[in-house]
Amino acid sequence: MSNKDIKRASALFSEYQPGRNRDKNNTGKIHFTGVGGYDVYNITAPFASANKTVIAGRVEPRDQENSTVIFFEENDGVWTPIPDAPIFELQDPFVTVIHNELVFGGVEIEEYEGRLIWKTIFYRGTDIFSLTEFFQGPVGMKDIRLCDLNNGSIGIFTRPQGPIGGRGTIGYAQVNQLEQLTVDVIESATLLEGMFHPMDWGGVNDTCLLDNGEIGVLAHVACYENDRIDLERHYYATSFIYSPARKQCRDYKIIAIRDQFEDGPAKRKSLSDVIFSSGLRWVDGRTILYAGVSDTEAHWIEINDPFQSAK
Repeated sequence: MSNKDIKRASALFSEYQPGRNRDKNNTGKIHFTGVGGYDVYNITAPFASANKTVIAGRVEPRDQENSTVIFFEENDGVWTPIPDAPIFELQDPFVTVIHNELVFGGVEIEEYEGRLIWKTIFYRGTDIFSLTEFFQGPVGMKDIRLCDLNNGSIGIFTRPQGPIGGRGTIGYAQVNQLEQLTVDVIESATLLEGMFHPMDWGGVNDTCLLDNGEIGVLAHVACYENDRIDLERHYYATSFIYSPARKQCRDYKIIAIRDQFEDGPAKRKSLSDVIFSSGLRWVDGRTILYAGVSDTEAHWIEINDPFQSAK
């Protein structure tokens, strides 16, 4: 497939336009307290741990990116830090369950020889109070996500950038157990062809094993206004279904855009049209998407189930 045959993010957006002006009554903000007035965004979806319903959120001042990740629980409609829960110096947290064990992670940013570098750090444990580090991804790679498979293996979605991956694309690999997760495995992942145009980028945010053995993937696609890095960024929530058996993906589409959520501030003007997919949850027949919005807030929105065709 040539580059000209790959749909741009703008083309996907144009196809999604009919949903742009939908009623905003089926969306809302998630409110946090106990963080000194700092912003909480790029959260996880709610998950169960230690007999609690928990959200992990990226916490930072509006004018900085010195982030911590804090675990919250809901009290009277507001999410507050969980006493004695660990706090991590990370960005963009994620959680999953692998072989009945909680796996948590985020992006670590540090300065090295005068420049910022980042990598994805993974922890495991029986709950949020027992997490221990077990793996560090390759330097320069965000958006590494894991998924239990129905044959007992573990699916791995990667996000290389640079000579392999350009601005950011998606790869896939498998291992049999967490102990086999290595940098070499990550870096040898097979790229999913035709997902992103070279001027666009994206990555995986969350995964779920579907009843038919395929993987439901929550992701994002992004681009710059007029392909200029000094102008506004556009981030859209996307989804697709991946078949580990056939090594193919299908049903790639945008599932939510910034305008569908409630109004709110942006960290910078260039981030006004940004949503960062966090997770999907199915509650009482409704499909709820959780997302970070404009790098300042956390919101939820009810959407059509993007994986209905595989259920």
